[in-house]
Amino acid sequence: MATCVTGCAPAVRFCQRVNRLKTLDNDIMATSLKRCLSTFDLTLMGVGGMVGSGLYVLTGTVARDMVGPAVILSFLFAGVASLLAAFCYAEFGARIPKTGSAYMFTYVSVGEIWAFLIGWNVVLENMIGGAAVARAWSGYLDSIFDHAIQNFTETHVMQWNVPFLAHYPDLLAAGILVVASFFISFGVQVSSYLNHIFSTISMGVIAFILVFGFVLAEPANWSQKEGGFAPFGLSGILAGSATCFYAFVGFDVIASSSEEAKNPQKAVPIATAISLALATTAYILVSAVLTLMVPWHTLDPNSALADAFFRRGYSWAGIVVAIGSICAMNTVLLCNLFSLPRIVYAMAEDGLFFSFFARVNPVTKVPVNAILVFGIFMAIMALIFDLEALVQFLSIGTLLAYTFVAASIIVLRFQPEKTCSKETATTSPNTNAEPSPAATESQTITENSGEMEEYESFSDKLQLVEREKKRERRGVGQLRAYWEPYLGWLLGDFEPGEVVAFCVLALMVSSVSLCAVLEFGNNQLQLPVWSFTMLLVIFSLAFVISLALIWIHEPQTKKKTFQVPLVPLIPGTSILLNVFLMLKLSSLTWVRFAIWIAIGLCVYFGYGIWHSKEGLRELQPKDMAARYVVLPSGSLVETVQSVQPDGQVDTSSHHISPTTAVTSEEHLEKR
Repeated sequence: MATCVTGCAPAVRFCQRVNRLKTLDNDIMATSLKRCLSTFDLTLMGVGGMVGSGLYVLTGTVARDMVGPAVILSFLFAGVASLLAAFCYAEFGARIPKTGSAYMFTYVSVGEIWAFLIGWNVVLENMIGGAAVARAWSGYLDSIFDHAIQNFTETHVMQWNVPFLAHYPDLLAAGILVVASFFISFGVQVSSYLNHIFSTISMGVIAFILVFGFVLAEPANWSQKEGGFAPFGLSGILAGSATCFYAFVGFDVIASSSEEAKNPQKAVPIATAISLALATTAYILVSAVLTLMVPWHTLDPNSALADAFFRRGYSWAGIVVAIGSICAMNTVLLCNLFSLPRIVYAMAEDGLFFSFFARVNPVTKVPVNAILVFGIFMAIMALIFDLEALVQFLSIGTLLAYTFVAASIIVLRFQPEKTCSKETATTSPNTNAEPSPAATESQTITENSGEMEEYESFSDKLQLVEREKKRERRGVGQLRAYWEPYLGWLLGDFEPGEVVAFCVLALMVSSVSLCAVLEFGNNQLQLPVWSFTMLLVIFSLAFVISLALIWIHEPQTKKKTFQVPLVPLIPGTSILLNVFLMLKLSSLTWVRFAIWIAIGLCVYFGYGIWHSKEGLRELQPKDMAARYVVLPSGSLVETVQSVQPDGQVDTSSHHISPTTAVTSEEHLEKR
């Protein structure tokens, strides 16, 4: 048995190493970036990040190839699923106002390797998003000049017929990304001002499209003669919803900007709610206008809205729409180029990515290296890939990030808070280490002595001042008192939050299993009816039981910042919807995703795990240990103990209260 334990020890240490959590500073607002963004700035960033090429390009593509006029329902379904994810992002952004978005949220609550993989996918998501928007920007501008730019490039520059690549290099798309990266590097205020200008123009053009478009609407375009409202059925609507998620990925720019917000506790939730509501409304109304103006099967996937006005004989209106779409896509470009470098900066700041990207320009207060390098990477992707391949690959990374953020909300809500300052974290021992004999003795004093109590930190003393009152309430992550007589024998011996963590894992596994049966059970697997029904019942019960077991534990009651309502129901539903939409994506998308994950694992195990600041902090020796001794009179004495190599402890006392006090060692001698 001892041999088995010894043999498993390296695996246990490895698991602890890759699943360590990020330690937050007590001063959560401290940052090397510049806090200058208001609620209005964040709202316009969110709107600008969502209302761009998705509105002007994706609407026509999904309507023509996947859904038909029922694209309205696809956007509605994707918007509701995004709202559930947005709740989770809003709570994290207000509670942990640090740059990094889903990466930071996962690092704080789930573990290091999962955070790295989420950050790795968010980086790819932003790179693909920026490249896709640049391709759409180029296509719309080209449509104004009757595709003269494309014809010139194919004739005088080059063209190729390579699978998964565009037919010609889009030099215009690459050029706009390089120029935008240059402007972003001037600082957050310059980015915000440019976003204000382009967003204002874009919203004015959207208002024009809705008013003039409904005037030109023809209800016959939704009739059975043209194929009906939902020619591809329910499966087409759901498949379209998975792709329509691309339209809403921009709201996470608000959470990514929380470290540069003046008052993130209020600004992040408000900006997230307003921007998502405006974007969803715009997508639904514009989709209705577009499919009512012209038959859905005749839409131009590259410039649907502008082409629709041209075909109705209003060429001047088509030019206005094209100009507005370019402004809208500029805002998305700015948001992608704004968000991506900050995620890279957060990963580099934690030591999980190359330190070169953690450098902040002392004048502009932005990570210039990350902006320029990844701006060039975006330009290369826009140069060689076509829009459709980019859009399909984008959704899977977004959905995965949403899933982990929702899971992180549940885990963090039922975990006792663990925050410490940098100074304390630097000198504190590994949290997984065994307690020292001195700590055991002090605990004995606390429990048995009526004359003196000793605590490991001053905050512990403050939390236990009214111990008699708090004894009636269960701690965070523990089984609720009402359920103790019924389930205490089964769940009462676990550490706080441990049962919830297992239930979250079960929640995700049951979600994947349930959605897989729904998606593949009848078609690919061809299961009998009894087997299909039995699997649905089993996995549905597992999902519901996991939610119930989480609910019967004590959550955190802190309400100083925004909190997701109905936890764990809303995050659990978000996980289920995100997993279902992920399984609706093509198998080729999953192959590309697996390749990118494999590259990310090579980067993490080749660099990140060895340079992680959390890992380096764990390796630092314990130099000093401080305890606080509380006398019956209420006076407080700080006992500082130097840890010697031979195990001896040198103790000295610092009086915080003028009242005379004795150290714990003297008290032990008297006893």
